[in-house]
Amino acid sequence: MMDKKSAAIGELSSKLESLKGFSLNMIIGVDGFVDEIIHVVDKRQDFNNFTRIGLIEELGDRIVKAAGLSANIEFVVQQTKLGGNGPIYSNALIEYGVSLTYIGAIGLPDIHPVFKPMADRTAAVYSLCDPGHTDALEFTDGKLMLGKYSGLSVITWERFKEVLGGADKIAEIIRQCHLFGMENWTMVPNMSGIWEGLINEVFPLLPDKDEKPIAFFDLADPEKRTKTDILNAMALIGKFESKFKTILGLNEKELYEIAAVFGVNENSLKSAAEAVYKKLGVYCLVVHPTKEAICVINNEYYQADGPYCAQPKLTTGAGDNFNAGFCLAQSLGLDPLSSLLLGVSTSGYYVRNAQSPNFENLLNFLRDWQNGNI
Repeated sequence: MMDKKSAAIGELSSKLESLKGFSLNMIIGVDGFVDEIIHVVDKRQDFNNFTRIGLIEELGDRIVKAAGLSANIEFVVQQTKLGGNGPIYSNALIEYGVSLTYIGAIGLPDIHPVFKPMADRTAAVYSLCDPGHTDALEFTDGKLMLGKYSGLSVITWERFKEVLGGADKIAEIIRQCHLFGMENWTMVPNMSGIWEGLINEVFPLLPDKDEKPIAFFDLADPEKRTKTDILNAMALIGKFESKFKTILGLNEKELYEIAAVFGVNENSLKSAAEAVYKKLGVYCLVVHPTKEAICVINNEYYQADGPYCAQPKLTTGAGDNFNAGFCLAQSLGLDPLSSLLLGVSTSGYYVRNAQSPNFENLLNFLRDWQNGNI
């Protein structure tokens, strides 16, 4: 007899088969990074061979031991790729066949080479400035993102309007979209100002719709921002509910950080998510820990286990791929559990293959998962 999880995976596969050839328009922004995926050397056998530091704690111990002394820590670049929450999230959606407009930090006067393949597959692209840079240190138990992003300070509401052609043109673009995503609030210092500009100048130009499009937000580790900044951002996200079905995506660490800012003292994933959701006043809160995913929609809590991978090829971007799968499902009108399963399947494929799945990749992955081959 088929268990509940296998049945749910099979049901998702059937739904996706019936939705082939869908047509969705999405607008995503506004960051952009050149990511160097890095392994940290533990012991080097010769010029070509080394063993890597596997755990973040091991690197931490090595750094602590160097206090008052010094240390030589070697980085080995495994891959240079497009980065930033917006571009990785967009790349995953493009693989699924979404018609996508990207607005972000992807190079001036020319598109940076790492973004060129993505830009060539978009319906339209608007570059605001040069990208930032991230050294992404990968470990088996997580990653450390060492970012250089001071150049993103030029991304302001005035710059946003200038590049897109004014509030009227922005409203025209948004009117045609099924999803509008504004990613990486933490590293784009003037993002709240862009949201305020949209609310004050563009929202009055947008029609009220019975079926609202989705607005998706990813804060991207707000720990470094002040409590006042975070509370202001949460209030602004709540205002998007007037024109959109608003989704806030968090990882587990971010959930507890936002809970603390709200004065919520809950120790379990479920209780913390439900309490934060009530504070936000939005359509959906979705959280993606490593081994599962949860969401709260219309005050109902949903949970799905993921196809956990103990030895991932790549973890940087796994959360963005989860968000892409989840938001695609929501844009297609799928139920919350199916949306969670599409999210964990997308990220599950990504960490095993170091690339986002297309529709056929995903269907094959779901079949393998359902049959116990993952």
